[in-house]
Amino acid sequence: MIEKFKTLLSVKSSLITLYLALTIPIPFISIEQLKIPSIITFVIGLYLIINITSDYVETSNNKISYKTRSISKFFGKKNWEIYWEDIKLIKSLPTSQGSKVYYFNTKNGDNFLIPQRLENFEKFLLTIRRNTNINVDEISYLSPLWTYKLLTFLSSLMIIGEVFAFIS
Repeated sequence: MIEKFKTLLSVKSSLITLYLALTIPIPFISIEQLKIPSIITFVIGLYLIINITSDYVETSNNKISYKTRSISKFFGKKNWEIYWEDIKLIKSLPTSQGSKVYYFNTKNGDNFLIPQRLENFEKFLLTIRRNTNINVDEISYLSPLWTYKLLTFLSSLMIIGEVFAFIS
């Protein structure tokens, strides 16, 4: 059975609303000759941010796959696929912000970053445990979920403030 784990909606919404909050004013404050190019650039940027946040993981009985869009590939993210029996262990490394990132380490010595911003994350971890017999109790979200919600809220307030500033 194939299961699909998409990027958390709160992660996507926080990045998209932040992009909107930072770029919506640009077409309005740019000089007349740059209005059309700034609108085109705004739309292209929005398209890019939506696509870049659309990565997902697929699991089946015999493998796990990380899928990216072609735009993400252009910016250096790669698809990967590992058969469950090739995973030797899961190793962790600290981040500069004090949390941990986790990697699948394969029998060939390759390392693949375990996505930590997925919907149904607990189910994802259970799938890893069931298929590898590796303890995943330490693995958690990369950042607390409230941080994404706070960023979405603050970005939304910025957008509202920009709309009010434009109207008055």
